[in-house]
Amino acid sequence: MIINETKNRVWHGAVKLADNFLRRFRGLMLVSNVNYSLVFVLPVESRLNASIHMFFMLSDIDVIWLDSTKRVVDFKRAKRWKVYSPKKPAKYIIEGPAGLIKALQIEEGDLISWEITEDKKKSIPVGVPISGKVSFEKTNSIVMAENVTEALAEDV
Repeated sequence: MIINETKNRVWHGAVKLADNFLRRFRGLMLVSNVNYSLVFVLPVESRLNASIHMFFMLSDIDVIWLDSTKRVVDFKRAKRWKVYSPKKPAKYIIEGPAGLIKALQIEEGDLISWEITEDKKKSIPVGVPISGKVSFEKTNSIVMAENVTEALAEDV
């Protein structure tokens, strides 16, 4: 979720973080249906560092540039195949679906915050040998762990 603290407006969509080189490099390129926002955390607050390109984008997006205090320094609807740079230095960039700026009623100077949507990664079972003390003694319908090596040896 993205919050315009100044206007008390909230956008309830998913928010992902682009806080390393590869995530910033990929951005929203080749995303056919932009239905989430991406918050870029830049290593340096500057105009040049905060420049973006819209090459290989499949749709127009809304872009909001923030300084290190998370105040809006610039915002635009970014069109495909163009390059954009903010009016003032920026430390954060929020890229999101078209309509994000309007939904949050963004203006220069607004204070913006966000909550990152947790990625729910699927767990993959992997056969890993267990070492240490674990036993499979049953106590009140709960399996207690004491010594796995002995328990496994007994079952074999």
